[in-house]
Amino acid sequence: MSVIMTLWGQGDPGKIEEYASDHKEEMRSIVERAKEHGLIAHRFYGTDGQILVVDEWPDAESFQRFFASVEADVAPMMQAAGVTEEPSVSFWRKLETHDEYGWD
Repeated sequence: MSVIMTLWGQGDPGKIEEYASDHKEEMRSIVERAKEHGLIAHRFYGTDGQILVVDEWPDAESFQRFFASVEADVAPMMQAAGVTEEPSVSFWRKLETHDEYGWD
């Protein structure tokens, strides 16, 4: 069963969007490499001073292998957004609660 990966850090969501707009090819290249490592889904979210990445991966190890291969490419984006501390990465498994809706 797949896992949800969340990467959370303090930073400026607007600056992430600005960086992505100015570096479209680099952003596409990173997501293409992620897909080669098994990425199922990917989104950035933002709120006041916070950035959240939500991905779906086959397993935690697939994300970890991918991230190790692109960490140097992701660093400039994080710096542009003002992220100064190591982002927090968590892996989540789907719980069987018998009330699922959507994503099928």
